[in-house]
Amino acid sequence: MHHDLLETDQIRCYTQDGQPVDCSGTGQDASVGKVHQPMRDQRFSPKNSVVEDRLTGAIWTRDANPDGFPQTWHEALATVAKMRDRRTHGYGDWQLPSRDLLFSLISHQYINPAIGKNHPFENIFNGYYWTRDSCCRLPDQAWYVHLGGGRVHRGMKQGSYLLWPVCPGSEVQERNKHKYEDRFLIDGDGVYDRETGLTWSRNANPVGRRLNWRDALSAVKPLTGPGLEIDPEWRLPNIRELESLVALDAHTPALPAGHPFIDIQEGYWSSTTSVYEPRYAWTFYTRDGQVGVGFKPHEEFFLWPVRG
Repeated sequence: MHHDLLETDQIRCYTQDGQPVDCSGTGQDASVGKVHQPMRDQRFSPKNSVVEDRLTGAIWTRDANPDGFPQTWHEALATVAKMRDRRTHGYGDWQLPSRDLLFSLISHQYINPAIGKNHPFENIFNGYYWTRDSCCRLPDQAWYVHLGGGRVHRGMKQGSYLLWPVCPGSEVQERNKHKYEDRFLIDGDGVYDRETGLTWSRNANPVGRRLNWRDALSAVKPLTGPGLEIDPEWRLPNIRELESLVALDAHTPALPAGHPFIDIQEGYWSSTTSVYEPRYAWTFYTRDGQVGVGFKPHEEFFLWPVRG
């Protein structure tokens, strides 16, 4: 996984009630330096009717709604199969995008569409787009991504949503290919993730209770204990970092088989504000792996510290 995909492009910080605020000392997403942002700003290379993503190696249709109407999941699969047979635009490996790949396009600074600035795409619909991935717990449902705001949810396969064909690149690796002993290294109360370079608290509920967003940002700072006090840089993870833990072949929790984490809760705050409505922050649900939002003042979600 590209480490720059773990960054968001969020550049502003917000109060609990959604007002802009100086980022210094907040612990919010935008207060963390965006060291990979120059690459993200130059990632797309248009080539006539297609666009190459230099970051992932994927080739997307420049028209983000080439069929012009919603389709069921199975109809969408049939559509990209025809594109493969016809070698549309000169390519023979058209597919529905994986959840990983479609989520990699999402901006957390821009909405309607939630795609980074200066993108070259056309005809983006600010609604839900199918991925090729089924929901493990509910196999009659598949994952889709909202390109207006960035939510990642699941819906019945007989429902009708849009499709954006892609020829996948080789740089975004399929998830769930790493065995437990290959991916995670336990170090005291921390767990190092070799896939992302992040270190997570092994205890996924160190505070022991639900918090509102402001308290979650504050509570992570004084955490101490064996393993936690070695490195003071624990923080609230951004939404991409949380989402990187998802294993689409698992549920309850949707984490890689054999993971070493304990006391996993159903939902977690991220440090990333929803610019669609800044009184809300992005949240991660472990049962299936949804990416949604929570109302910042409500004590509804838990804290899972990360560093690195």
